[in-house]
Amino acid sequence: MPFWPRRRRVAPFTIGDALWTEATSRWLFMRGLPAPGRERLRALAVDFIGSKRFSGTHGLEVDDLMRVEIAAQACILVLELGIDWYDGWTEVIVYPAQFAPEREYVDDAGVVHMTRDPMAGEAWLGGPVILSYEDVALASDERMRVAGYNVVIHEFAHKLDMRSGDPNGFPPLHAGMDAREWKRDFSAAYRDFSAKVDAAESLSSERRIQAALDKLPLDPYAAESAAEFFAVGSEAFFETPERLAPAYPAVYARLRDFYRQDPLARLEAAR
Repeated sequence: MPFWPRRRRVAPFTIGDALWTEATSRWLFMRGLPAPGRERLRALAVDFIGSKRFSGTHGLEVDDLMRVEIAAQACILVLELGIDWYDGWTEVIVYPAQFAPEREYVDDAGVVHMTRDPMAGEAWLGGPVILSYEDVALASDERMRVAGYNVVIHEFAHKLDMRSGDPNGFPPLHAGMDAREWKRDFSAAYRDFSAKVDAAESLSSERRIQAALDKLPLDPYAAESAAEFFAVGSEAFFETPERLAPAYPAVYARLRDFYRQDPLARLEAAR
C-alpha cells in the first residue's frame, strides 16, 4: 500500500464572495449545484489552496483568481470524497499555454525517437499536476469551449486513478462497490467507443471524419487507453452528463457511485 504524507499547509487563504462568483460562475460543472454544495466546494477549495503550492512558468504569475479557478475545478471531483484524496503531493505548475516536453520512445524496430508534442496538462505519479492556463480558461469561455472538455478535471481524475499506482482507469473503489462490475462496464464501453472512433477515422474525407467525431459523446482522446477513458469520462460526467448518461449508462452509474454525485439529476432538478 502506498504511503501518503500528511498535507503540507502553505499559507492561510480565504475566498470572498466576489472572488468565488467570478471564479466559478461560468463553469458547466456548477450547473444545478445547490447552495450547500457550493459552500462545501468553496471550503474544499480553501483547503486545497492552503495545502498546495502554485508555481507559474515562463513569467506567468498565478494570481488569486487563477488559484481559485483551478482549485474549484479540482475539488468538484472530491466534493463527496474529501480533500484527503489529494494527499501525497504538493505542487500545481501552471504554464501560460500548451507546453511541449521532450520525450524519448523506442519504436517496434528498436529505433529511439525524440518527440516534443504539445500538451494541455499532465499529472505525475507522486508529483505535480501541470496545466496550461490557456486551456484552463478555455473551459469557461462560452464562445470557445468544446463540450465536455475540462483539462483540470481530466488531470485530477488521473490523480485519483493514481491513488493505487500507475493510472489504469481503475481508481480505489469504495466499500460496497463491485470491482467486477467496474471492469465489465468500463471495458465494454471502452471497446465500443474505440470502435466508433476507428470507424469515424476511416471515413473518406477530413470533413466527414470531423463530423463523425463531433457526434461522439466523449472526446476521441478517450480511446487512447483505459486510463484516458476514465479521465475523459470524468470530464463528461461533470461537464456534459446529459450526453454521457444516455450513451453509456453503465459507465455513468459507476462514476456516480465512485464520485458519490449525480450531475444529471442536479441538472434535471434545476430545470
